[in-house]
Amino acid sequence: MTADGLNRRVLLVRRPEGMPVDADFDIEDAPIPRPADGEILLRHRHIGLQPSSRIRMSQLPGYAPPSPLRSVPTGPVVAEVIETKNNAFAKGDIVVAAEGGWQSYSLSDGSGVEKLDERTFCETHALGCLGSSGMTGYVGILDIAKARAGETVVVSAASGAVGSVAGQIAKLQGCKVVGIAGGHEKCAYVIERLGFDACVDHRADDFLDRLAAACPDGIDVNFENVGGLVRDATWKLMRRHSRVALCGVISEYGVAEPLPGPSWYEALVKRITIQGFLLRDHLHRRSDFLDDASRWLRDGKLQYREHITHGLENAPRAFMDLLAGRNFGKAIISLG
Repeated sequence: MTADGLNRRVLLVRRPEGMPVDADFDIEDAPIPRPADGEILLRHRHIGLQPSSRIRMSQLPGYAPPSPLRSVPTGPVVAEVIETKNNAFAKGDIVVAAEGGWQSYSLSDGSGVEKLDERTFCETHALGCLGSSGMTGYVGILDIAKARAGETVVVSAASGAVGSVAGQIAKLQGCKVVGIAGGHEKCAYVIERLGFDACVDHRADDFLDRLAAACPDGIDVNFENVGGLVRDATWKLMRRHSRVALCGVISEYGVAEPLPGPSWYEALVKRITIQGFLLRDHLHRRSDFLDDASRWLRDGKLQYREHITHGLENAPRAFMDLLAGRNFGKAIISLG
């Protein structure tokens, strides 16, 4: 627990080489900051862990600048406004802040902070199925991949925060949906609870044969979250004029050397469309997403699972488990 009057923070103290380890992080208790004019002070209640944070821990070029050493790793939070000098927020407001990070308190000028939407009937859902994870699946399937009824859609990391939503939305569109996940338990969950038509264990010795058997007519849409060997397995099964919605490559975030990519000759002869997408470019879809996803949740058409770890000091280990696929559902740190 945080001592009275102190802000417990996780700090990045060393650039990870490959997968992060405990020595890459430190825990410190610092004074709680005080808001200046126009700012709000937030007390964090829940922190969402994201694989993309691993990119910013390195110095590789990316879509956001690297996190400085001895800074707090980034991540969205659900928080309470406990002090305000910003007329847009009142003390006691429950908000979602995009960049609160791995700490107990944070300051904000209000940028990237929204009051918890009334359609979000569970706080942690604002970090997962009704937050950026769920909206990424929504935009990826409907706007990027443009999945249509009758098509075969393959979703990697199918039991995860993004993939589970993406696959269920594809099913609601009338698609045949095949998941890829790690282990029997996750595959069983994807089929029995999420309603996918099939799920293939990428750890199985005969993974390639199983995936081909699950997609006898080929793949129309690959919703890619993993990259590496999992991505390569889908490549030769892609049909002409198929599409790849490139959401993430989690298997490649923690490797020391880049993995070899698929043959671009296949993309040429099959006229495959590959589009990488970042949610920040599609925020105008937020209200549509909340209308649809909150209704699907209430109606039982959208199932969701969370992996909650208690205590900020456990965030580094929970993050390592996320990158290694040892979590099950949206990874969240709860602070109280």
